[in-house]
Order: sequence, then C-alpha cells, then structure tokens
Amino acid sequence: MSMKISAAIITLATTFATPSYAEAYPEHAVEFIVPWSPGGGSDTLMRLIANNAEPFLGVKMPIINMPGAGGTVGLRETSRRDADGYTISQIHEGLLVATETGITDIAWDDFEPVALMTSSPQYLVIGINENYSNFEEFVSFAKSHPGKITMGVTLAGVPHLHAAMIEQAFGLQFKYVGYEGTGQRVRALVGGNLDAAIGDVSSSKQFVDNGDLIFLAVGSLERMDETPDVPTLTELGQNLELNVTRGIVVPKGTPIDVRKTLEVAFEKLSKDPDYIKQTNNAGANVGFRGQEEYKTYLRTLQKTVTSLSAVLAP
Repeated sequence: MSMKISAAIITLATTFATPSYAEAYPEHAVEFIVPWSPGGGSDTLMRLIANNAEPFLGVKMPIINMPGAGGTVGLRETSRRDADGYTISQIHEGLLVATETGITDIAWDDFEPVALMTSSPQYLVIGINENYSNFEEFVSFAKSHPGKITMGVTLAGVPHLHAAMIEQAFGLQFKYVGYEGTGQRVRALVGGNLDAAIGDVSSSKQFVDNGDLIFLAVGSLERMDETPDVPTLTELGQNLELNVTRGIVVPKGTPIDVRKTLEVAFEKLSKDPDYIKQTNNAGANVGFRGQEEYKTYLRTLQKTVTSLSAVLAP
C-alpha cells in the first residue's frame, strides 16, 4: 500500500472518529453572567431562563451576578471571556442608549446576539384630565401646545427613548421630567404631578382599573390580552415598537455552530408551557427571536437611537 493511500485512510478514519466541536458542545455548565443585582426585573427573568434551560441544553446554567455601571461591568467581563460558548450574558435597549450617549463604550455589536427571549411592552399612560382622554386628542393637544405636556421618564434611559420615539413619529414636543424608576413616575402621575409617562402593566394597570389613569397606546405589535381595548401605536399610524426586551449574547467570535446550539435550545425553551407561565407571572411575555431576527431588531433600533441622540443626551 502506498504512503499516499495510507495517509488518506488515516485522515478519513480520523474524520469519522473525531466528533466536531458542535457535536461535543456543551460538555459542561454554561455560566450566565447577569449584569444586574439579584432581585430586579432582569435578574428575575434571566433566572427563569437559567432554571429551565437544562432539559433543552443538556447542562446546568449557573447565574453569576455582576452588577455595576448600568450593567456594563458584567458585560465587559463577558466580552473578555473565551468565545467558546461557556459564557453567556444579557442585554436590553438600555445598552444602546448608554452607548449612544457616551455613558459606556461597550456596544451591542461587541457581542454575538443569540436569542431575544422576553418582551415587556410599554404603554403611554396619562392621568385623568379635561384636555384629552384618548390618543387622538392627546396628539391634537400636544401639537397645539408644544412643550406643555410634562412627560415622566428615566432621563437617558429606555423610557426616555420610548417617549422620544413617540415625539419624533407624531411630531410632538414634550417637557421631560426625570424619575429614577417606573414606580416613582406612576405615583407622580396618579398624584397629578405629571401629565403623561411611559409605564407598563405591572406598574400601572391597577391604577387604570381604579379609574386613576388611562392607557392611551401600547408599543406591542398586536393588542395585549391584558388590555384588549388599548390600541397599538401601529394601529394609530406609526410602526413603533416600545418594548423592554431581554436577549442573550455571547462573546464576539463564538463559533456559529455553538451559537446555533444555544439558539435551538432557547427556542425550545420559549415554547415550554411552564417557562411561559413563570415568565408571564413575572410580568413579561415570551417573545422569541432567533439570531438573525434579533440582530435585525437591534440594527433597526440602533438607527432610531442614533437619530434621537441629541434628545437623549444626559
């Protein structure tokens, strides 16, 4: 037997005897760096993912909380980890705002997006007043009184972005008032210290049900089951998504076959009834988008954030 034939046989045997990295992955636990403190909204939702992932991924997913600097401490650590699929982390719209306004130099495309997992649609909420009680009246009053409507947001945060998106799309001008959290904004609105705010079901619906507040519009693609009478912004004339989404990312350069393994596992998880129920109970919706669809969402959002950078600057 010639040396060339022998070498070919050895190469062929090695090819079939050695599994690919994708076939072997994952061989051990995948660490989940959550860049927020324990107990918050993102931490709660990410723990639900980690606690339910093993049947679909085949390994455990221990949570490591690394809070600080608006989530960038944990993300920076993630970016430094080996691109082997054994470290994942989480981002939401706040990172894009923080990058654009210069709060951090870390950007979403410093990572490989794997899957968008949850979505919390945001609402335009108003207090009871004599000037407007529906969206059309609100827009009409705002256009005829530029700068008159006080809008409660977290300055240079996601609520600020969402209010500015409404402002830009409908040609309005608000007077922004800064609050640290959603609860503070909603209490100020109920107390008559604000005209409008960006809120969500968990923080605002009880006051809407009591007749103290009104949901004018929701930023979801379709009407929400919890608020079937509230129109979407798309219905009202502008193709806007106002969501706080939570998505999974991995270090830049993670092999595509590893990312695909994670994507498939997360998609299967997103269809699990127990996981869906737990996520709904935590005040969010499961809204899976795979790698390409998630990247498209982030690219589109990035263009919007860039166009609003002057408004969002702290």
